[in-house]
Amino acid sequence: MSFFRRPDYRSDTTNFINDLKKQKPELEQQQLAGRALLWDKNISAEVWDDLRAGRVEQGPYVYQANPS
Repeated sequence: MSFFRRPDYRSDTTNFINDLKKQKPELEQQQLAGRALLWDKNISAEVWDDLRAGRVEQGPYVYQANPS
C-alpha cells in the first residue's frame, strides 16, 4: 500500500445514485428511452445547410435594434 493512498471515499450523492440503481434496475433503460425522444436524432446535411443559411449576423450591441 502506498504511503500517500487515501481511503476510498464515496460522496452521499454517489451512494444515493448507486442505491437507487440497485432498487430500480430498469431506471437506466428508462433514461435512455427518454433521451431518445428528444436528443438522439439523426439530422440530414440539407437541414444543417438550411439552418446555417438562415442565420442573421448579430450586431455588436444586442439590445440596439437599429445601430447607426
